[in-house]
Amino acid sequence: MLETLPISTTQSHELSDIIAKVLAGERLSYDDGLRLYQSHDLLTIGQLADLVNTRMNGGEYVYFNQNRHINPTNVCAFHCNFCSFARFTEDAPGAYTWTPDQIVERIRPDVHPRVTEFHIVGGLHPVLGFEYYEDVLRALKKAYPWVHLKAFTAVEIDFFAQLTGLDQETVLQRLIDAGLGSMPGGGAEIFHPEVRNKICPEKADAETWLAIHGIAHRLGLRTNATMLYGHIERYEHRVDHLMQLREQQDKSGGFNTFIPLRYHPENNNLGRRLDCTTAHDTLKTIAISRIILDNFAHIKAYWIMLTPPIAQLALQFGADDIDGTVVEEKIYHDAGATTAEQLDKFDLLRLIKAIGKTPVERDTLYNTVEIYGQPIKDYAPESHRTIRGEVKIAHIELN
Repeated sequence: MLETLPISTTQSHELSDIIAKVLAGERLSYDDGLRLYQSHDLLTIGQLADLVNTRMNGGEYVYFNQNRHINPTNVCAFHCNFCSFARFTEDAPGAYTWTPDQIVERIRPDVHPRVTEFHIVGGLHPVLGFEYYEDVLRALKKAYPWVHLKAFTAVEIDFFAQLTGLDQETVLQRLIDAGLGSMPGGGAEIFHPEVRNKICPEKADAETWLAIHGIAHRLGLRTNATMLYGHIERYEHRVDHLMQLREQQDKSGGFNTFIPLRYHPENNNLGRRLDCTTAHDTLKTIAISRIILDNFAHIKAYWIMLTPPIAQLALQFGADDIDGTVVEEKIYHDAGATTAEQLDKFDLLRLIKAIGKTPVERDTLYNTVEIYGQPIKDYAPESHRTIRGEVKIAHIELN
């Protein structure tokens, strides 16, 4: 650990003053964050992030959940230049919209009693109406009442407000009444207008995005936050983004987790750049996020975006969450992600245990479902089968 570094080594390091701040538990400034990004000493930055994670979360546990992603439609009124998922008319190649009943039946084979979360985001459909999105929540809650509904980004909430003429608080309250339990962190992208106006000019601006999360926190909803990195932004834009998130958390205090999202360049208007992000940049971004966001409990290494091996490494660079089983993921795979769309619980256990950490299955709000402190062979795999419309778990003995 960094506490054991020789004083002479620490004092002579290019980041010596920042190291001292982190060791003392002091908050870093914007300039500190920029210097961390400009440094090539990835291992020291990673050690600092690991230290912060150990202080905040003990360092031993890595969280995951059994979740199911749902993207109800890919028809969208907005034209974000980094997006490969959206279709702009119902008759465009690859366009789809599922009814609430179709969604309920589509996911039925994947839903069992240990699934604790539906992660629901999708296109901003220009003609379906707000009631469609309420009906999706009601249908899911009726069919699967034990599953937490984490649904609709701040950009979607702002779109619903524009669609209906209602204020954002009323929109959120109606969704809560329909079954909404928390909000994902998407749509944040990069807050700085120099970048945001180029990559997603139609989306809610930073002030609106942050305000909606503030309203959600006041209404009792926990939410997440993201940052899309590795496209046209510069380091100063990333640090500005982190600072704005930290400030909002100081104000409203309702963010659960921060998720850095690596840009995927296929099938969109931004396309591939020579300086698209690398594993080195990803690990640095995860680590710096952990160090700067001193008021966020958790940092997620989203394996879908990073690949499982890089996500494993990120768990040594300040991250303490690897996301979940996912099952079906469309948004990032349309943009060229080459990962699988699903990992089962035992895949996640192996990834976490292989680096000497203890897996903790959680729900959306980080309540513990189970701590897996024993060797994997001591846990029986779960085989899911449907009986008379109810999903049961059958245990299979390991050979």
